Amino acid sequence: MFSCNKWKNEALTPYTLKIPSHFPQMPVPSDNPMTVEGVALGKKLFYDPRLSKDNSISCASCHRPDHAFSDPNVISAGVGGTLGRRQAMPLFNLGWQQFYFWDGRAKTLEEQILFPVPDPVEMHQSWEETIEKLAEDKEYKKAFQHYFKEKGIDKYKVAKLIAQFLRTLISGSSKYDIMYKTENNLALSSEESAAVITPEEWAGYALFKDMNGADCIHCHNGVLMQIQAFSNNGLDDEFTDQGRAEVTKSAADMGKFKVPSLRNIGYTAPYMHDGRFATIDEVINHYSFNVKTSSSIDPLMEFAFQGGVQLTEEQRAYLKAFLKTLDDEKFVANPEFRP
Repeated sequence: MFSCNKWKNEALTPYTLKIPSHFPQMPVPSDNPMTVEGVALGKKLFYDPRLSKDNSISCASCHRPDHAFSDPNVISAGVGGTLGRRQAMPLFNLGWQQFYFWDGRAKTLEEQILFPVPDPVEMHQSWEETIEKLAEDKEYKKAFQHYFKEKGIDKYKVAKLIAQFLRTLISGSSKYDIMYKTENNLALSSEESAAVITPEEWAGYALFKDMNGADCIHCHNGVLMQIQAFSNNGLDDEFTDQGRAEVTKSAADMGKFKVPSLRNIGYTAPYMHDGRFATIDEVINHYSFNVKTSSSIDPLMEFAFQGGVQLTEEQRAYLKAFLKTLDDEKFVANPEFRP
């Protein structure tokens, strides 16, 4: 719990984000500047199960730090074990995202945070009930009043604080980052210089970028390892989950979902919006042999007409070796992100 003494000092302390040198600066909303106190309070809220109806589920229940803030379950379970339709997306590098959720229905991080609490398949508690619970906690009342310079707690204040904590979840210390810096002639630290990148990992990276190889680079590139777009990647030719089309009401968006980052792929199984693939091998096999065509298939899926990119067994092994370089052990083990 917070100590009352923590809030005796009226001044708020600016928080300096730890952004890797090869990343762009993170855009932070002017109405929600980063502060040490805001991050700490947002972290407490993120791990607080009182945000759920029966006090059993916190944000961390479906976004586990040991899984790069993703859910190892195929479909995330809400209050009472109620299942939704989709796999929980991992939470890292969120400050650089242009939209949130698999269908992109939220345009800001603060807006995204407003959805899970009242959702009947997630926390299943009205915001009114949630605010009543939080207001019963004297430490929360004091902390919110100090932070916002006014009495009262509301959902927008809660969202701002959790968003501050989530913006600190920056992942950029993987072997891939060393490879990225090397090929872009960027300076390496002494620790990075000592790291060993195997020939198989480099071969997998070359294959990853080769449009006549694995052809992954169209949708997964740069420091974020993703483009800011929605894609139908050939999972189905009929859609029980319409994806982006549920938001836009456009047939052209049928079966399209947000392109996820491939960072920390070794920690974030299962894969795809519905968690249908349990392993990286299954994902690679999908893109190699099992791509399905439909009217909304992404035109970047240039090999869909033949079922996929048809990688050989050796190529699939090289690609998997590279994908493992995207795991950021330091991020997953960072004690600053734990309760």
